Amino acid sequence: MDLRMSIRCPHLLLFVTSIVFTATASMKRQAYFNRTAYLPCPNTKAQNISLSELVVFWQDQNKLVLYEHYLGTEKPDNVNSKYLGRTSFDRETWALRLHNVQIKDMGSYDCFIQRKPPTGSIILQQTETELSVIANFSKPEIEPAQNITRNSGINLTCSSKQGYPKPKKMYFLITNSTNKYGDNMQISQDNVTELFSVSISLSHSFPDGVYNMTVECFLETESITISSKPYNIALPEPQPFQKNPIEIGASIIIVVVFISVASMVATKIYYKKRNQRNQRSRPRRTTRSVGVLERGSSAGQESINLQEFEPQIASAEPHAE
Repeated sequence: MDLRMSIRCPHLLLFVTSIVFTATASMKRQAYFNRTAYLPCPNTKAQNISLSELVVFWQDQNKLVLYEHYLGTEKPDNVNSKYLGRTSFDRETWALRLHNVQIKDMGSYDCFIQRKPPTGSIILQQTETELSVIANFSKPEIEPAQNITRNSGINLTCSSKQGYPKPKKMYFLITNSTNKYGDNMQISQDNVTELFSVSISLSHSFPDGVYNMTVECFLETESITISSKPYNIALPEPQPFQKNPIEIGASIIIVVVFISVASMVATKIYYKKRNQRNQRSRPRRTTRSVGVLERGSSAGQESINLQEFEPQIASAEPHAE
């Protein structure tokens, strides 16, 4: 019951209060952050009554007026400043649209339908609505903390922003593994919007013999689970050693030249050694004085001078015909 109504109808305060409690209906509604919330106000007991005879208004849990439709006309005089320009009334559904919903708008709201006859005022119906606000977290994003090598291992971070309510869990999943990595979840809250941001990090060694791996990040909230895009990690696989064709050709030429030179050297050494063996195997000749022939006798040695016999030898040689 608002203060304005009690001032207008002080003698009906107790009576109206009893009617409000017996005619109160409760509902739950959910709205997205920065979107529009719908606060219902069923008119089951005022269907055949013209709006020109009724007063319809909404209050929040702090008794601040959101909107007032007074005898067929909008009346902003009693509307609190935080709701001015943020509401609109649907005459067909009798619902109040609350625009640009914020986290701080969460709470309970009461709609009152009050009949205003010529004399007095009667509350026909009261509807209480519990409003909750949600904000979808951004899709988790995986980023490398540093270049990934086999020595450095896997170092990744995953983050998601601007969500509500507070997330329950965030973790990594690695290909062919059922283990969840994410015991270091960090949560922060914006002081103005009251939205949450969350992040986790992963440090893991690269398995031996594995060169390709896929990592995903998951964020669990009260209602949904959001996954990141798969993050593929690939290390270069060892390749068999392959030489450039030019290098291969050069190597062949070098080998051929080496073999040729070695063959020539070996041949030269062979002939040199053979000549040396031949020279060692020949008998030595004794050099004697030309024209002197030595011969031995029992009486002593006698030397014959061949020069003395040269004329005789020459005359004794037969002449050719």
